[in-house]
Amino acid sequence: MATNIPYIELSNGVLIPQVGLGVFQMSNEEVLNSVKWALESGYRHIDTASFYDNEEAVGQAIKESGIDRKYLFITTKIWNNVRGYDETIEQFNTSLQKLSLDYLDLYLIHWPAAGFEENWRAMEDLYKEGKIRAIGVSNFKAHHIEQLMKTATIAPMIDQIETHPYLQETDLHEYLQEKNIVHEAWSPLGGGVNKVIDDPIITKIAEKYGKTPAQVIIRWHVQRGEVVIPKSTHENRIKENIDIFDYHFDLTPEEMQSISKLDNDKRVGPDPDDESFLEHSKTYTNQNNEK
Repeated sequence: MATNIPYIELSNGVLIPQVGLGVFQMSNEEVLNSVKWALESGYRHIDTASFYDNEEAVGQAIKESGIDRKYLFITTKIWNNVRGYDETIEQFNTSLQKLSLDYLDLYLIHWPAAGFEENWRAMEDLYKEGKIRAIGVSNFKAHHIEQLMKTATIAPMIDQIETHPYLQETDLHEYLQEKNIVHEAWSPLGGGVNKVIDDPIITKIAEKYGKTPAQVIIRWHVQRGEVVIPKSTHENRIKENIDIFDYHFDLTPEEMQSISKLDNDKRVGPDPDDESFLEHSKTYTNQNNEK
């Protein structure tokens, strides 16, 4: 199936599909089904992480799809238990092997746990060797990026952060724009926790366009210029999440403004400045908190 998902150009000229599929907290069976449905629906961007413990399933789904590798954009991340130059190289090779790939499109530092400078140094070398097409960070605030740039020779091309109408990260969004770093949104629908999709402002706009609240929120992210990676294990929702590029579906400035007023700093995940979380996160390897 042909896809009409637009691309965003990173600072190094690499193009990333603006909407992709996230696979956090998916079992291997769920990954196999969700990635299959996504690729059949026109997705070309899949986002995983070593922490998710499902890279092998993502690799299997990619292989079974039969789609030429060059048309896919695959992201994975390095978890906080891996610190150090050599350790980063080893973890990268492990992820690549699990994904059954020859190269990565995007590699991210998952959180700004202490010692991330050495991760970045290794990632810069992997990038220079052509093993990664783009490198970036996840859950970094502006001050984390400033700290990284004291030793980095290459600036991050992406910062993947929790973003949704209840946590809009407007200041960080503007900072990233100034630094030519693409803003990528995880938990773009607010997760199942804060029920942003039930907000009356969102539902009213959805009714106007004959769209779902989730489609309105994803459209809002797209019009902000963000890359969006909604997660779903339901075939119909996976398809719906990219059915937002109709010629008649464009949120007005007034609708964008009404959604911007919903911002209330309501997080789903941890705060990147929570040092106790960052330190504890170094003691486990995956989402099941296994050592």
